[in-house]
Amino acid sequence: MSDFIHFVSAGTDSTQDDDAQLVAAASACLDRFTERFNACDSAGMDGELHFPHIMLSGAERLEWLEPGQHPANFFDALKATGWSHTRYEAKEPVLVSQDKVHFVVTYSRRNAQDEVLSMHRNLWIVTRRDDGRWGIVLRSY
Repeated sequence: MSDFIHFVSAGTDSTQDDDAQLVAAASACLDRFTERFNACDSAGMDGELHFPHIMLSGAERLEWLEPGQHPANFFDALKATGWSHTRYEAKEPVLVSQDKVHFVVTYSRRNAQDEVLSMHRNLWIVTRRDDGRWGIVLRSY
């Protein structure tokens, strides 16, 4: 039980400057992910995820234990909708700690003429592991 108490009561003594640096590092991970997404590079996207990687859609949960789980036709199906690229409209950090940033991410999917096809607002959690690498651990759609 003492491990649980420590787990749920761990706090930080960070300053606004510390938080800004943490948010910038975690946000850079999101930017790299979307850069690879726009390049249709699944392996590159996996490089910005931590595994196990969890996705929530409504009450349903999908867990990827290792890289290489994107469906082979993922980008073909996306392009069939007219998609050309994705752009962040906002990345709002809503919870910041030394090794974790929760973002409310708003992004648009756009066609080749840069017209908005759809807008999405999700919660994404980015964590820093012991090796210092930031990665997306959870996406809630």
